[in-house]
Amino acid sequence: MIDHISVGVTDLDRSAKFYETTLAALGLARLVVRPRTVGFGKTYPEFWINLREGMPRVAAESGVHICLRAKTTAEVDAFHAAALSAGGASDGAPGIRPHDRVRYYVAFVTDPDGNRIEAVTFPAE
Repeated sequence: MIDHISVGVTDLDRSAKFYETTLAALGLARLVVRPRTVGFGKTYPEFWINLREGMPRVAAESGVHICLRAKTTAEVDAFHAAALSAGGASDGAPGIRPHDRVRYYVAFVTDPDGNRIEAVTFPAE
């Protein structure tokens, strides 16, 4: 249903380094570099960062977040660790989150601009 997504960032170089490190844990790489945007993906750019110099920090209470699918719990763990090592912050440590319909394993991070990014997988048991 969704072809690609993008987030605004205030420092393109800093954010490109952050996302290159963080998204590598999920198998995404930097594929396109333009003066004000960078695209990441597996075979084509699915996740874009766009330079917005005057943008205020994304408010935690905005409720907006982007969820990316991981293949395994190890990928979720690696995503979280990579984000923290690249200058992001934890917004929910890796772990099982029980739900009334499905059991899933997830981690949340915020990038240096406050964008909330999630990685999720659905372990069998």
